[in-house]
Amino acid sequence: MRNRVVLTLAAAAFAAAVPASAQVRTYPAEKGEVHLANLRQLTNGGENAEAYWSKDGQWITFQSTRDGRTCDEQFVMKADGSALKRISDGRGKTTCGWFFPDGKRLFFGSSTAHDATCPARPDPSKGYVWPLDKYDIYTANRDGSNFRRLTNYNVYTAEGVLSPDGKTIVFTSLKDGDLDIYTMNVDGTNVKRLTSTVGYDGGPWWSPDGKRIAYRAHHPKDSLELKQYQDLLAQGLIRPSKVELYVMNADGSNNRQVTALGGANFGPSWTPDGKRIIFASNYFAPRSGNFELFLVDADAEKAGPDKLEQVTFNETFDGFPMFSPDGKKLIWASNRHDTKPTETNIFVADWVSAPRR
Repeated sequence: MRNRVVLTLAAAAFAAAVPASAQVRTYPAEKGEVHLANLRQLTNGGENAEAYWSKDGQWITFQSTRDGRTCDEQFVMKADGSALKRISDGRGKTTCGWFFPDGKRLFFGSSTAHDATCPARPDPSKGYVWPLDKYDIYTANRDGSNFRRLTNYNVYTAEGVLSPDGKTIVFTSLKDGDLDIYTMNVDGTNVKRLTSTVGYDGGPWWSPDGKRIAYRAHHPKDSLELKQYQDLLAQGLIRPSKVELYVMNADGSNNRQVTALGGANFGPSWTPDGKRIIFASNYFAPRSGNFELFLVDADAEKAGPDKLEQVTFNETFDGFPMFSPDGKKLIWASNRHDTKPTETNIFVADWVSAPRR
């Protein structure tokens, strides 16, 4: 059972109001982007990512480095980009926000218990690695008040997504010594481990009917890969350059590999009908930062490039896709149209389900 520890009453004071974002910019889709129409850029400046809808489609939560910060804090805004507000406490680093069903409360990962400021970034000499910061999952009201701790593992615990019925959170944690996927009730009780293969299992996402979970994974194939993985893990790091998509039942059974593309394939979510998975990949240039969005059949097994449908066609980064609750819009993060190199902004587009070719 997880204790829900109430943090200091002063925490809400850190969730200061943020000025409204600049006017939303509109762009045409790139050539080939036949599923996208009426593109709107909702943020302008900094690194903005992992933007996810509230259940009614009226609000969006996302993480952002802005106002001179070097690591992410959690924000909310209305679906048109207005009413921008920080809801995290301004300490440490946050990731992976998600709304509860009423849209008035959220949960997200935060390192606030361990970091007063942004945690140190990994040594560049180690190459492209992600830090496994000491996140736990916290909840807060949409205005940043009533900030509470939901998990208390003091190791990387994040990437939470709420089940469609609003009763269960699926998440990734290092709490048992490896990066695995778990579920728990929304109050932190009844924790169940769904994966157990040595290696990285993360980025879980419920299917629309709540019966399946898509996720990304890399399981070392030999003793050398295993040693490299474990050595990095001991340093609180992971190298995410080789991950494929997997699907399993909501109880962890019937686990199978969906893609066999090479490169990094991540950020899976589902089409509204639950038949396909949309995700980001750089399989065509694994050493590059050019990620595109693709669709793959959710029932595929070790699908190669010939089984994909490409959604975005932009020579930068496109990732973290999610369909709106009504299925009419797609939101994602992209480096397109940036004013400074590597700036990442939140875009939303009307989804054209049956485009004219």
